[in-house]
Amino acid sequence: MTSRSPLDRRHFIQTAGSALLTMPLAQMGFSGSVMAADAAKPGAAGAAPALEPLNRFPRMLQEHLVDQLHEQEAKNAAVLASLKTKADAEAYVRSIRERIQKCFGPWPEKTPLNAKVMSTVERDTYRIENVIFESRPGFLVTANLYVPKGRKGKLPGVVGSCGHSTNGKAAEAYQSFAQGLARMGYVVLIFDPIGQGERSQYAPVQKGKGLAARYGIGVGEHIQAGNQQVLVGESLPAWRAWDGIRALDYLLSREEVDPKHVGITGNSGGGTMTTWLCGVDQRWTMAAPACFVTTFRRNAENELPADTEQCPFGVIAQGLDHADFLAALAPKPVVIVAQEKDFFDVRGSEEAFARLKHLYALLGAPENIKLHIGGDYHGYAKENREAMYQWFNKATGISRETTEPALTIEKDETLYCTPKGQVRDLQSRTVFSFTSEKAQALEKSRAKLEGEALKKAVTDVLHIPARLPENAPDYRVLRGSGSRRYPAKTHALYAVESEPGIHAIVTLLSEKPIISRPHADGKKAVLYVSHRSADAELRDEPLAAELLKSHADATFYACDVRGIGDSQPDTCGTDQFLKPYGSHYFYAAHGIMMDQPLLGRRVFDVMRVVQWLGSIGHKEVHLAGSGWGALPVTFAALLQDSVSKVTLKHALNSFTEVAGTEEYNWPYAALPPRVLSHFDLPQCYAVLQAKGLTTVEPWSAAQGMD
Repeated sequence: MTSRSPLDRRHFIQTAGSALLTMPLAQMGFSGSVMAADAAKPGAAGAAPALEPLNRFPRMLQEHLVDQLHEQEAKNAAVLASLKTKADAEAYVRSIRERIQKCFGPWPEKTPLNAKVMSTVERDTYRIENVIFESRPGFLVTANLYVPKGRKGKLPGVVGSCGHSTNGKAAEAYQSFAQGLARMGYVVLIFDPIGQGERSQYAPVQKGKGLAARYGIGVGEHIQAGNQQVLVGESLPAWRAWDGIRALDYLLSREEVDPKHVGITGNSGGGTMTTWLCGVDQRWTMAAPACFVTTFRRNAENELPADTEQCPFGVIAQGLDHADFLAALAPKPVVIVAQEKDFFDVRGSEEAFARLKHLYALLGAPENIKLHIGGDYHGYAKENREAMYQWFNKATGISRETTEPALTIEKDETLYCTPKGQVRDLQSRTVFSFTSEKAQALEKSRAKLEGEALKKAVTDVLHIPARLPENAPDYRVLRGSGSRRYPAKTHALYAVESEPGIHAIVTLLSEKPIISRPHADGKKAVLYVSHRSADAELRDEPLAAELLKSHADATFYACDVRGIGDSQPDTCGTDQFLKPYGSHYFYAAHGIMMDQPLLGRRVFDVMRVVQWLGSIGHKEVHLAGSGWGALPVTFAALLQDSVSKVTLKHALNSFTEVAGTEEYNWPYAALPPRVLSHFDLPQCYAVLQAKGLTTVEPWSAAQGMD
């Protein structure tokens, strides 16, 4: 793989060049005799203006991610190209199905649906039954069943999966395809997704003179509920897919439905679920995912965030892409429905189709895979709905209609399954209630690990290599950024390469000028790992100042791990880093899909910097961290013998507390998948007592964004 490191030659030329030979020391990161000016505080009379935190490498995470996805895509393409026979293709489909189950399973037990028809709406050629069933005990799913009138014999059935509509199944586009199919002779079950329509997971809050959604219907609720789930080993992709599986169970329980003809369709988030459901349940006989299917690489290159349910555990690590979920249904009929002007890149849709065309040809059914590209923007527009009708009619023979019939869009209230439009009024359980309950159960049943067993659990959960590379990391000596008002006369900057394309940015504080490689003045070092920015915290964080003052016999370093401070990404739009759907979330979600949790990679960064310090001559390292930085410090200190002392400020109390707090406020990057099945932070803190652990002002589950 060719690395596209953002610390490239262009940056070096811009900051160094021939002028370096005559540059004053102050411009090289030194202050020397001008320390009096450096000591001035912003806001004081005659003081310099406040400094913006350094952010010189904002593309590092993005280019590293894209490189990895190019490499994985090339591997996937090579596997597909190696298929030469029908037997090869059949083996490939079996392999895909097995790998998909690793990302979504294990599944819960199928419990009674306890389905009830709450009311019925009679229309000219069909009726609508407003239905509630339980996909899990006490977890209510609201759905509309469209049943054609005057038809004899069993009829083909379709499950409709909604996109991110606030009113779920009542949205015009989704009513439209349900009505259209029903008028053509299909029994259609369309259900509200978690966090939409009648299934909001969080009680509204007072806003002004009225009530408003606490986190935002759809994306907001998906992220709040879904991010938290990972701690207990659950995933919103699997929960959403399970609702779809149980919806199919209910549809097949109806005597009107022919099990030989059952399809699945949906748009946007519903296109996502259509795609996943093709992969996890082979009872479908036809499918039409709309406005979703592209490639993971295209989405990443285009800096397009995706909901938690669109980012399954380990899916990229398993060598899977969007097309593979449709391939799991091969050679059954599938049409990819796309839009030319969609933010889901249609080039990826074409690439997915080409891969599937090759597979279907080997299976002897090239006519069973199709790509339809509409000319509109994102959405299940009429043209695309008609492409779906035509495809399903071809597969079932139920109708010769090629255009959408006249429709009557119902009011939301007509389609309500609940008295007031929310399942909370019927005491439905919430996703959070299951997460909290499981966290409590795991806390009671979890083994109390220590020693090597705890270390192994940490490396397994965080996907950290059992052993560091034998050689200390290479590094770059960076040019300074002028006076930064740090509490020392001078500073030097280093980019420590923890892995190809990724650098931890390290600042060395010194009383002597230094423009070269670092030298250990003694065996002791203090390494402070920042919360948000080492540059800003060296000026403003009392812990950093206190550590520097109280450890005069040690060399002081501060560090930004990947994606923090100097390498905080500027992707996914303007000023998006801290947004729930922003760039920090974006890289955390990709890390989970790649079996490379971002927290684990940050732990690895700290470990490599500690290894680098050892190569310099620092054999005793006092490791300190604040806020987000306290998490990688905790795990690195646990795993590395050269860490002799640990100080944590604003460290998270426990992951169990996060899992048990509905209004938790820690970012996705801080939440390791499945961690509570193995250990929790208090176990780690207990072990670190042997290294003189000091904790200062711990943070609760609600304080992670302070």
